[in-house]
Amino acid sequence: MNGVHKELSYLSEASIVPTLKRTFTVMRKQRGYKTSNSCSFLPQHPEPNAKMALLLLLVTLTACAASPQDLSGQTFTFPEKTNTTSVRLSASTQSFTALTVCLRFITDLSRSHSLFSLATPNAANAFQIRNDPGVAMVDVFVNNRVVRFRGLTYMPNRWHAICSAWDGDSGLVKLWLDGESTVSKFVAGTNITEPVIILGQDQDSLGGHFDKQQSFIGMLSDVHMWDYALSTCEIQNYVDDLNFTPGNVLNWRALEFETTGRVLLEDKILACQ
Repeated sequence: MNGVHKELSYLSEASIVPTLKRTFTVMRKQRGYKTSNSCSFLPQHPEPNAKMALLLLLVTLTACAASPQDLSGQTFTFPEKTNTTSVRLSASTQSFTALTVCLRFITDLSRSHSLFSLATPNAANAFQIRNDPGVAMVDVFVNNRVVRFRGLTYMPNRWHAICSAWDGDSGLVKLWLDGESTVSKFVAGTNITEPVIILGQDQDSLGGHFDKQQSFIGMLSDVHMWDYALSTCEIQNYVDDLNFTPGNVLNWRALEFETTGRVLLEDKILACQ
């Protein structure tokens, strides 16, 4: 907010509110939010004593700019191979002893690519789902240790659902592709803390060091994350888009995110009416 205060120091009373509105729009674009002003509290004309209301407006402006978005019916589109384009997600929880991640994707890639990348200060691959359709395999990383799920094939250019769960108590990692479960595998791991979550790239260091050969090209949607391991029935409800409990760490219906590079937020149209 330092830039906001600097700009406001030169304003007259009549120009305070219009500048607040303009700054608010820029902040939302930078954070990856829609540019429409969802904060109806901003008046159309300045109050006679506008400077007295300035502090309240600044506080509320910050709260609005950080408000999550409902992305129901929408998708992130990654249209090109780069080492910069990404989406960074804000997690509501900073420490996990278990977790589940579910998302939907569509791609025609045949090389290895990252679908979900969670890094911590201690592990670049604290939790990652990496797909390698060329060898019909999905890798799941937990605290830099990898387990491989083989024999997983799917049609390119079709929407698919993938979920993975890790339980720190048992050490079991599970994977579901389009609702079909795989064998459970073991990986020892400690708590996952201070996560940085990226879509579209594979973090080789915390928040960066991307390799375009592992970048995702396609569309990602319906990203949810829970701080516990879901049951098979709960996974099936997600896959079938039934009445499932949204993620309590990441919720596609209330998502806070930032985009970098050429990432498009589009409507997810499955069929014409």
